[in-house]
Amino acid sequence: MQLLMNQGHSNPNNKILLFWSNEVTFDILECDQQHITCEVSHENCSEKFLMTYVYAKCKDQLRKPLWDSMLQWSDTRYPWCVIGDFNFISSSNEKLGGRDYNITKSLEFINIIETCGLVDMGYNGQKFTWCNHRKDGARIWKRLHRGMINDQRLEKMPHSSITHLPSVSSGHCPLLMKVSDNHANVIRYFKFLNYWTDSDTFLATIEKCWKRKVVGNRMWIFHAKLKRLTKTLREWSKQEYGDIFEKVKQYEDEVKKAEQDMIMNNSTENSEKLNAVNAHYIKYLKLEYKILQQKTQLHWLKEGDANTKYFHAAIRGKRKRMFINKLMDDSGAWIHGEENIAKEACDYYKGIFSANNDKIQEEILQCINHKTTQEQNDELDKIPTEDEVKGLL
Repeated sequence: MQLLMNQGHSNPNNKILLFWSNEVTFDILECDQQHITCEVSHENCSEKFLMTYVYAKCKDQLRKPLWDSMLQWSDTRYPWCVIGDFNFISSSNEKLGGRDYNITKSLEFINIIETCGLVDMGYNGQKFTWCNHRKDGARIWKRLHRGMINDQRLEKMPHSSITHLPSVSSGHCPLLMKVSDNHANVIRYFKFLNYWTDSDTFLATIEKCWKRKVVGNRMWIFHAKLKRLTKTLREWSKQEYGDIFEKVKQYEDEVKKAEQDMIMNNSTENSEKLNAVNAHYIKYLKLEYKILQQKTQLHWLKEGDANTKYFHAAIRGKRKRMFINKLMDDSGAWIHGEENIAKEACDYYKGIFSANNDKIQEEILQCINHKTTQEQNDELDKIPTEDEVKGLL
């Protein structure tokens, strides 16, 4: 009631407390002594996403159930974020004070992060999130809290950010995570796909849509028909082709399964099934190629490359997108706003790469004493002998 929240939930040992308002829907999927994993829906987000809230045990052997749960949830197809107190650091730079940190202690934690396909979200604000508040030179700071996301979360919500807030009465700093849906800030423009013209029903669909009567002046009629045509083509493309990229994944899996069936049961029926599935796979793979070729204007690619493994690997690659919320200039001041950040970045790199008129006066170099003789330089240029190579092994 004090937090003005409508719902709440806690894990079995009451170490993790969740509170949310009616604007958010939480579906608790798993709950134990070290984490709560839930499916979250928000009225301003276009799709559901997963959240795992963590408060890890201090001892290594007690963290194994947490690592097992994270590995289990890493297979999700939804955007996924893991956030909380892991009681662990991932590098020696995340500790200040005390004894030198042995990085081998973090290898298991680093391996779990990589295996789960998670990426650290980074942070704004102070570097460390925990302090033991001891005196007389025994004070230690660490970054024990963090937020991590998978590729789907990075793609769907690239503007999400974490800020380390100041600690008040605790040794732990609160983490403030701001979530921004990619679809909420992006205008979806109509995109004409060139491969549509290859369909036999394309012109008939346009003609039927354009002939439908619209009342008004000529400019309004033209505007209304164009707007209606874009909607018609989107719906027609969805029915005619579906999601090209999903179709490629679907038939790719079916091809693998058909190949396994043919290996296990070498029969004419299995061979025909493989050929049929492979034909659909190649069809949609070529459509995927045409989409990416149109987007990137890679005219040097040949149609024949569509069936090669190299080409398939190239067009299936994903580029991660990161968003910069603020930037610090040379004077230590924070710069906000996309235009200001872009200008500061341009000015910075112009200063680095802009040439100046200063030239090295080579006669000054004659004053520097030589440290190597010509014989030593000749020795360095020689190809090493077989015995010398063996001596290094």
